[in-house]
Amino acid sequence: MREGSTARNRRWLVDGMNVIGSRPNKWWNDPDRAVRRMIEELDRYARATGDDVTVVFDRRPRDVEAGRHGGVEVGFAHRRGRDAADHDIVQMVSDDDDPGSLHVVTSDRRLAERVRELGARVTSSMGFRKRLDEMKE
Repeated sequence: MREGSTARNRRWLVDGMNVIGSRPNKWWNDPDRAVRRMIEELDRYARATGDDVTVVFDRRPRDVEAGRHGGVEVGFAHRRGRDAADHDIVQMVSDDDDPGSLHVVTSDRRLAERVRELGARVTSSMGFRKRLDEMKE
């Protein structure tokens, strides 16, 4: 068992573009590639940890469909525009039978407030980014 893990695997609900944007690596030059890369990183993380990972993105590359991608469930916002995934994430937390078991990954202050009010926990994008980076080592 990994240090800091519990017998029960964690459930992550990731604000995908927020995590991508947490690292200024010029991802904006090819945002579709950044989305694909994030899915790959989350898949590696989910497979290595056994954690349940769902990610929601504000944008959808033409060549990527919603649904299961290896160890990660991928979704795309039903609305358009910046922070479009926030509404979907709040709805997912609201609809969940056990929102207290969800760890929402975002550094968006308003989104964090909204999901905390519903009972979910919040992990910062940078904090989660560090977890992903540790998986590469």
